[in-house]
Amino acid sequence: MIAFSAQDYPEAPGVYLMKDGSGRILYVGKAKSLRKRLASYFRASSDHAPKTIALLGKVDHIDLLLVSTEKEALLLEDSLIKKHRPRYNIVLRDDKRSLLFKLDKRSEYPRLTMTRQVLRDGSAYFGPFSSASAARATLKLVGEIFPLRRCSDRSFKNRVRPCLYHQIGQCLGPCCLPVDPARYHEMVAQVEQFLSGRSGSLVRDLKARMLKASAELRYEEAALLRDQIAAIEKTLEGQASVLRDALDRDVLAVVTAGDGLGLGMLFVRAGQLLEQKTYHWRGLGKADIPEALGSFLPQFYSQGRYIPGRIVLSHDISDGELSGELAELLAERRDGPVRLAKPRGEDERRLLDMAANLALTAHRADSSQDVPGQLERALNLPRAPRRIECVDISHLAGGSVRAGVVVFEDCVAVKPDYRVYALPGAEGTGDDYAALAQWALRRVESGPPWPDLLLVDGGRGQLAAVVRALAEAGAGEEFECASIAKGPSRRAGELEDRVFRPGRRNPVALKAGSPALLFLQRVRDAAHRFVISKTRQAGRKKRLDSALLEVPGLGAALARRLWDAFGSLDAMREAGPERLAQVRGVGPALAARIVLALGSPAPAAEDG
Repeated sequence: MIAFSAQDYPEAPGVYLMKDGSGRILYVGKAKSLRKRLASYFRASSDHAPKTIALLGKVDHIDLLLVSTEKEALLLEDSLIKKHRPRYNIVLRDDKRSLLFKLDKRSEYPRLTMTRQVLRDGSAYFGPFSSASAARATLKLVGEIFPLRRCSDRSFKNRVRPCLYHQIGQCLGPCCLPVDPARYHEMVAQVEQFLSGRSGSLVRDLKARMLKASAELRYEEAALLRDQIAAIEKTLEGQASVLRDALDRDVLAVVTAGDGLGLGMLFVRAGQLLEQKTYHWRGLGKADIPEALGSFLPQFYSQGRYIPGRIVLSHDISDGELSGELAELLAERRDGPVRLAKPRGEDERRLLDMAANLALTAHRADSSQDVPGQLERALNLPRAPRRIECVDISHLAGGSVRAGVVVFEDCVAVKPDYRVYALPGAEGTGDDYAALAQWALRRVESGPPWPDLLLVDGGRGQLAAVVRALAEAGAGEEFECASIAKGPSRRAGELEDRVFRPGRRNPVALKAGSPALLFLQRVRDAAHRFVISKTRQAGRKKRLDSALLEVPGLGAALARRLWDAFGSLDAMREAGPERLAQVRGVGPALAARIVLALGSPAPAAEDG
């Protein structure tokens, strides 16, 4: 533990970064008074959790970032945690946003779609759904009751006849048919009522319209309304209301569970319990609950996630006074007021008890899915692998050779860190071993961050090629390597896939179907899909280069615009100079040169 003197630190708001001897960030924290907060760490106390004691034993020095307000400290802490993912911070492993329904109300004929991001675009959002299958089932139900359009904006503009959904009565066909916009928007308002939980009032309105249509002898319209009412009432039978009001709220409870803290979350929409979620943080104790909540909330309710107007909490936020600044931050992200509060009334206290009982189960789910720990033991690694990189090689008949690398941190894909490497030295060879060796040299040149585990798609030969190249580059000690090879049937994802380590002739004993093996298979499959897509892109670009880029005056950007507009060279030939000239940047003279370069379309076969 470092020598600490409170006088060395200011009584000002800011962020502190605890680092080890090599400069690696171990922990990022915020405080209204840096001096008081840091002094609490180094004050002898039996309240320190095991995780805090372990952290302090590794701290070599502390860096400070001073800010002018506590809100700035919240924002800075949030961004630094997401960027560096320190080992001793609460870092969300499952930061994948839940699914939402989006109703684009700016369109003349809005449609209902699924999304994971909330934008300030005037659309209405409903959800969340953690289960994609549940979201799709609800979307299908809405489509059966309310015949909104299904096609994308691009298809909507270019469609020349109604689609199959119109033929089965699940779309009015505004793409091609004269649909009254006022009638359509009346149906959109009904969809909003249905998804907002105001189905009771919707049913009453529909029944009144049905009786009026029947009295006026409009029996076909009355029958349609009758079917809508029946479908909605059948849906309502399966929905349980947990609150008497129709407010949206999230309920969060933190409890001590197993060897750490458990968090249970309930998502209540329009008085109905929609979804639930759990998290578990090892090594933390009861005294860490306020700080844990204060760190969790700005990470979970990130920009683009749906944030309700009321969030019910079991405990006060870190340092107490930070709750106001955090509520203000969330309100900015929501573009509306957000209240962080203790439960009020019997109903919210009951929900908080439900969330606490859910939190007690979090450690059981976490321990059974401790994939990094399982990999550390099974592969005999020096530490649990938090950052895993996986490499795969792909080519098209020996050409367009690419190495694709995917990155996972804490079992979550980090797509901004995905990389693709062109390997000109391997062109035309079809030699995966040589390609992997070339890639390994390129990877060493790229520098840190180094992975805790480098996974190679292949068997012992591919693994040996990478290990040998890393050793020749003088970086053998920086990498712990393994490879995963398909089983005897050569099918991707089968349970018998084998994992190899350097220096071992036999595969590692990973049980078929175990979470660790399933995770490695998921990483390998992600690398395979990624590199295949990049190789095909390279092949398409090569075809473009050979056909279009030889035309005088036609550059790469314009060639891509033509490709996006027509989709194939045959379509460009068929289009003729008049349609080619309609593409932005292509005039009549260039269109004529393109037609000449591509040649005339093949003549259609005559009927015999």
